[in-house]
Amino acid sequence: MPASRWEGDGMAPVSENHRHESDPGRPSTAIGQVERDGSVAPLIELVGVEKSYRMGRLEYRALRGIDLRVGVGELVAVVGPSGSGKTTVLNVISGIDRPSAGTVTVDGLRIDAMSEEELAVWRGAHVGVVFQFFQLLPTLSALENAVLPLDFARRGAKRERFERARHNLDLVGLGDKVDHLPAELSGGEQQRVAIARALANDPKLIVGDEPTGNLDSVTAAEMFELFTRLNVEGKTVLYVTHDLGLAGRAHRVVSIRDGMVVA
Repeated sequence: MPASRWEGDGMAPVSENHRHESDPGRPSTAIGQVERDGSVAPLIELVGVEKSYRMGRLEYRALRGIDLRVGVGELVAVVGPSGSGKTTVLNVISGIDRPSAGTVTVDGLRIDAMSEEELAVWRGAHVGVVFQFFQLLPTLSALENAVLPLDFARRGAKRERFERARHNLDLVGLGDKVDHLPAELSGGEQQRVAIARALANDPKLIVGDEPTGNLDSVTAAEMFELFTRLNVEGKTVLYVTHDLGLAGRAHRVVSIRDGMVVA
């Protein structure tokens, strides 16, 4: 099924080949757009990003001057040892965490300069986050979990929200398990629900924090194939992994150590 975008309260599907500027002042970046030097236009740009945490009287520097560009439509793996700062990089890109210094620009917007309320609205509309531990609500069905971001954003009528959630569950191969609770699903199926939830608002950017970390090797490979398919359909995908085999299948691998990009 071709990629589409759901716009406005009516949630009408809009082809990726027919974009319009829904946000005044937003520089809309088309999939595959290139810059004058032939490089892929950046969707994400980090310049001199630092992040420090106070731990009592001590200060822990998680990031130490990160410079990073991720092009529109790229599939990028982030690798590094535990404690290297790779999850923190994902968190500042998705607006979950704020940098202590430096700038974070996503799709032409300085998200490090946004208020907390602005960040929450922006993230809900433009970023899909997939966590290692799924983060599904145990008392809700697969369909109810997948519709949550649409409910929070109050996009469209209730019927339209559930139609969109069903579409996403079909996309990840769970169209026949929409009424199952998380406890009735395998680990791989729960992660598929998490991905369907991340796709709720048809975001340009998908970020995964060890999205295959709790899965066996066969299921992890299936998850990666799904990420690849989403990328082919136009999503920019950025994910953290300890699996060097899966990392090696990305377009590009970014290696982080001691809070710095080393390769």
